[in-house]
Amino acid sequence: MIDRLPAGYGPAILIFVAVGLGVLSLALMWEWWRDRRQRKEVAQRLESMASGAPGPDPFGDLFRDTKLSEVTWMEPLMARLPHTRDLQHLLEQADVPWRVGTFFLLTVGASIAMGLAGFVVGRLWIIGIAAAAFGASLPYIYVKRRKTKRLEAFEEHFPEAIDLLGRAIRAGHAFSTGLQMVGEESPEPLAGEFRRVFEEQKFGLAIEDSLLALADRIDLVDMRIFVTALMIQREVGGNLAEILDKISYTIRERFTIQRQVRVYTAQGRFTGYLLAVLPIGVGFLIFLLNQEYMMILFQDPTGRLMMTVAVLLQIVGFFVIRKIIHIEV
Repeated sequence: MIDRLPAGYGPAILIFVAVGLGVLSLALMWEWWRDRRQRKEVAQRLESMASGAPGPDPFGDLFRDTKLSEVTWMEPLMARLPHTRDLQHLLEQADVPWRVGTFFLLTVGASIAMGLAGFVVGRLWIIGIAAAAFGASLPYIYVKRRKTKRLEAFEEHFPEAIDLLGRAIRAGHAFSTGLQMVGEESPEPLAGEFRRVFEEQKFGLAIEDSLLALADRIDLVDMRIFVTALMIQREVGGNLAEILDKISYTIRERFTIQRQVRVYTAQGRFTGYLLAVLPIGVGFLIFLLNQEYMMILFQDPTGRLMMTVAVLLQIVGFFVIRKIIHIEV
């Protein structure tokens, strides 16, 4: 299969696969070692607490771990880089078990792999730089996609969780008990977030601070409405169950409007997908009909440069069309 590819494509594919798999293996091994060490520390701490024998401080990890990297020498480096705390917050929002150090390792590895593959194929530095920039963006795109999927799953079941909380309050349960019920009976990721709020306030954190932290982790307009309404109710009073019912109704109405907007913008989305796929499909058909005609684009340096510019413009155009049809509700 590799022998039938144009000159340079076989080594490029091998370089990309080798570097990419090597970096991924290192990252996975590092995460496995970190998880194994944490489990061992927890087991030792529990054994020392049960036996009463001197050992590691059982309250050493009482506060939340805010390290940016498990590697000691990388911690100062990560701390000096701009927006590292924002990146760590993004990883937490996406529920990705990485630290900034692991994310940085994956970014550098993907950039090197794509850059070398692009340079071997194109024989031009500009193509290698463009490919390296694209490879560096892949981990970030993955994390952002994970965050979007998680927020969509949260938003889908959020009204049912609010209804459950309202029913618990009507039944005479305390607000904290209602949070516990939501954490036990709701699907993930909603259950984990509400369970965390319940545990935080159970261990002494003010409920207002727990709710604000929840709104910070779940970057949704619906969540900000929910937290704001609860904060106001705790300040001025009122029927909490009735307030929760109105919040649930408002969120469901927003869902209805969002679906209507998606129907109205369906033609624009289809146009964007068509314009993105059409050049690729036409180029593939021409390649099948006249292979020598299309190979000029891959063999001539000017043709490779034109292909690189065309791909970049296609990507930019696709995202511009998505931005135009994306309407905030």
